[in-house]
Amino acid sequence: MTISEIKTKVSKPSAMHACFLMLVLFFPFGCRNGGELEPKLELADFTSDGCSLFIDGTFANPELWKECCLLHDMAYWRGGTEEERKQADLAFKACVEKKTGDPVLANLMYEAVRVGGAPHFPTWYRWGYGWPLGRGYQALTPEEEKLAEQKLKDYRPQTK
Repeated sequence: MTISEIKTKVSKPSAMHACFLMLVLFFPFGCRNGGELEPKLELADFTSDGCSLFIDGTFANPELWKECCLLHDMAYWRGGTEEERKQADLAFKACVEKKTGDPVLANLMYEAVRVGGAPHFPTWYRWGYGWPLGRGYQALTPEEEKLAEQKLKDYRPQTK
């Protein structure tokens, strides 16, 4: 065998070599969703810690506005659009003001959730915390709405 014949054989990979190379390069990445036709809905069960990084009430009434925080957590857990978040935060502010009669406190708590509750923060109290991090502001599909409703129904009997 001559040198030119060896170069020709070495420089032309066979189809088997090409398939092997593709397998080695792409096998570690796998297939999205493990071959499922429909992506799995990944909404965690609802949880609430009350007012997260704030107190739930006063010394005289330690859970005075905790209900406002629970309702706000339900909206944050579920997530959705940026407009839905604004509405949830405004409802939260109104609830705290109604329970306390203190517009300054209500505004302080409102400003805190507006600053700290963005969906991009890796926190347990971010907008859409029931979904995996990275969802951002995204409207729920009808299937996701049903799932969220069912999980909240399952949660409510535990709270009574």
